[in-house]
Amino acid sequence: MKGLVQDIEGLAVKNDEFRRVLYTAKHCQLVVMALKPKEEIGAEVHNLGQFFRVEEGTGEAVLDGVGTAIRAGFAVVVPAGTNHNIINTGSVSLTLYTLYAPPNHRDGVVHHTRDDAEVDNEHFDGKTTE
Repeated sequence: MKGLVQDIEGLAVKNDEFRRVLYTAKHCQLVVMALKPKEEIGAEVHNLGQFFRVEEGTGEAVLDGVGTAIRAGFAVVVPAGTNHNIINTGSVSLTLYTLYAPPNHRDGVVHHTRDDAEVDNEHFDGKTTE
């Protein structure tokens, strides 16, 4: 079967890696993330849109300097060109999944920590999951 059909909530909640790319298609990519308390994704800007869905924990979504409290069940849609960051403001892991369009990371990449992600200057190389 082409594509990915799985329990995304379960995959996100079980994930304890900073970033794990689950599936990469030609025009979008599914990634699960876990931010430790006080950890953040880091401010970034993409050429196209991004979607986040929080599964567990509490945090703050910052879009072009405007912070909004987020918690389990919240979605964040980031328009193209928007400077954005997700910050864990709670005392437990903030678990979420995100859809990039277009893909942003190498297919299958796993970054155990934010520091690992920062030193790995990887980007989507055109290779998809299938």
